[in-house]
Amino acid sequence: MYRLKPELFNLNYTLDCGQVFRWNREGDWWTGVVGGQVVRVSQEEACGEILIDSKFSPEFFVNYFRLDDDLHSIYRSVNKDLLIDRAIKSYCGLRLIRQDPWECLVSYMLATASSIPTIQKRIYLLSRFFGEELEEGYYSFPDPAALANADLSLLDKCKLGFRTERIKAAAEEVLSGELDFDILYRLEYKYARERLMRLRGIGEKVSDCILLFAFEKMEAFPVDTHIRQIIQHYHIDDEYFENCKNLSRMGDWGREYFGPYCGYAQQYLFYQKRVEGFVPLF
Repeated sequence: MYRLKPELFNLNYTLDCGQVFRWNREGDWWTGVVGGQVVRVSQEEACGEILIDSKFSPEFFVNYFRLDDDLHSIYRSVNKDLLIDRAIKSYCGLRLIRQDPWECLVSYMLATASSIPTIQKRIYLLSRFFGEELEEGYYSFPDPAALANADLSLLDKCKLGFRTERIKAAAEEVLSGELDFDILYRLEYKYARERLMRLRGIGEKVSDCILLFAFEKMEAFPVDTHIRQIIQHYHIDDEYFENCKNLSRMGDWGREYFGPYCGYAQQYLFYQKRVEGFVPLF
């Protein structure tokens, strides 16, 4: 066990905000499966130090929790109005997480039309049936080969519903190299998005989540129900929406309005809405 003392970091907000699904909180400690290992993390409220119980190096967690992001600069960049200003002040220290691309891809394919507890259950079952046991009750995330070669009847036991064949097909593309994550990293945002959306079951919102959380595309602005409601409640009178109010238009608005770090703005607004609902600005 060792300690890190990051600047401007809130562990609870970061792990609770809905961007990642394999962390559970018990008291002051969070336990998760990351990189094929069980990890336990806690933060001391008074000093902000993080206690880490893991075989991974401090550098691993600096990267994973994006402690290298200049949050002060990001806040200045996205702080465009009273709503986002309130979210920044309320949830200061929330950071995006650099997720594993394969696990993130599957997780958000499983997230369509689902609650967070349901998503977590599906990921747990997939890992239990097709991963390796790390500790009692904790399993590694299955690799592409395991899911590409999986029997559909066994996949059905993971309660994936209509997503079953889509997950298997995605695994086959990754295993064959037809979907190359290194290429996705290098592609510009719009081309990476187009490539992801060629997979059955991945639309604009899911592709934006994957690109934001796993592929360094900070200009991704996922528009889910919460973000749509926020825009319709606070911003729909913006002249940007005079001719079009669909979700694509809302994503374009988010990129133009908040700028190159709009993905950070999205996560703060999403978390604020999920926790507090519509908030007063005055």
